[in-house]
Amino acid sequence: MKNFALIGAAGYIAPRHMKAIKDTGNDLLAAYDPYDGVGIMDSYFPEADYFTEFERFDRHVDRLKRNDSRIDFVSICSPNYLHDSHIRFGLRSGADVICEKPIVLNPWNVDALQEAEKDSGQDVYTILQLRHHEAIKALKKKVEDGPSDKIYDIDLTYLTSRGKWYYTSWKGELEKSGGIATNIGVHFYDMLTWVFGGLKGQTVHLHTHDRASGIMHLERANVRWFLSINFDLIPEKEKQQGKRTYRSITVDGEEIEFSHGFTELHTASYDAILKGQGYRIGDTREAIQIVHDIRHAEPIGLKGEYHPLAGSPLSKHPFSM
Repeated sequence: MKNFALIGAAGYIAPRHMKAIKDTGNDLLAAYDPYDGVGIMDSYFPEADYFTEFERFDRHVDRLKRNDSRIDFVSICSPNYLHDSHIRFGLRSGADVICEKPIVLNPWNVDALQEAEKDSGQDVYTILQLRHHEAIKALKKKVEDGPSDKIYDIDLTYLTSRGKWYYTSWKGELEKSGGIATNIGVHFYDMLTWVFGGLKGQTVHLHTHDRASGIMHLERANVRWFLSINFDLIPEKEKQQGKRTYRSITVDGEEIEFSHGFTELHTASYDAILKGQGYRIGDTREAIQIVHDIRHAEPIGLKGEYHPLAGSPLSKHPFSM
């Protein structure tokens, strides 16, 4: 059994990490988040020590280390812009680290973290959960077994609606979250380059407060992509079923069904990490470079070959006058 500490325990994705720690037969000894409304802890680790001040959490982790109850892994679910700092804390504490996506916001941070990892003698892992999805693994095998010179045509659509709270949280700040493409798209870009090869070039058509769209040219595919947090764009059929999220990938016009099985992917990720088969800092490099370039690109508007939803009417920022 391994001992875990968790940073960002009140975050949206934290319960999946708690579940993964529990499902893999391990224990959570300590957790930290400035917010104290974390009743979800009772469902997984009610005996874990909880801190709302980082300084006290830091002191506690150090005490555990000195009392032979050292933390083996620090899991990080904090806001994107804090990942780098919290990874370094985990390494300084003598623990291996498991960090949510995106592991960092900028490609040069990847290089710096690899140096810190090497200096510490510990290991840093990240959650690239779509690489564990059975439908995506089957797609990768199909591409690998198919004609080596075939270029696939892909349409990627990901709509995950968010309310007004989004814009007052760190997620709505470009400098802290990285924007729409980073916050909700980085794991899709990782998946696409994992399946279809590296990026050869890309164009950004739109990048606003609630959506982003563009086209990517990969070694084995051309990908029209569209991401949004706007509920109005969810297909009516999904709305009638009470759904607020819609995922779609078509490959040469054929829909790839991968809408199910997401809740278990973190457990699969943890299981691989604990077996020494997890994904490392370097595995994130291409996706981090892609979202960095999208964030700093000048959108060209509706020109050339763009995703069909890119032509949808734009929405005002909810706090605009």
